[in-house]
Amino acid sequence: MQERQALAAFAALSQETRLRILRMLVIAGPDGLAAGRIADKAEVSPSNVSFHLKELEHAGLTRSRRDSRSMIHRADFEALGGVIRFLMEDCCAGHPEICTPVVSAAACCTPSKEIVQ
Repeated sequence: MQERQALAAFAALSQETRLRILRMLVIAGPDGLAAGRIADKAEVSPSNVSFHLKELEHAGLTRSRRDSRSMIHRADFEALGGVIRFLMEDCCAGHPEICTPVVSAAACCTPSKEIVQ
C-alpha cells in the first residue's frame, strides 16, 4: 500500500460514524449489509449513511453491489489488510515478539458480542 492510499483510509476512518459503519461491515462479513440496515443500526438518516458509505468506498475500504432495489455494502478485507500491513511493515525493529500479539489470529478473530443480521 502506498502512503497516499493509507492517508485516504485513515482520513475516512477518522470520523466516528464512518468508523462505526466500517466495523458493522467487518462484523457482517463478506455478505455485507443493505444501506437501509446500516442506517438503522447506525441511527442516522439514509442520506447521511449514503454520504459516509461513499467516503469509505472512495478510500477503498468498502465495496458495494446492487441486489434488486438495495445496495449491499461490504468491507474490503484485502484493503483493510493492506492498511494493517502498512502500519506493521517496519514493526518491531527486528524483534518479532513485540508484534506477535497484534497480528495473531486470536487477536483479530474473536467473535463480537454484537450479532449483525
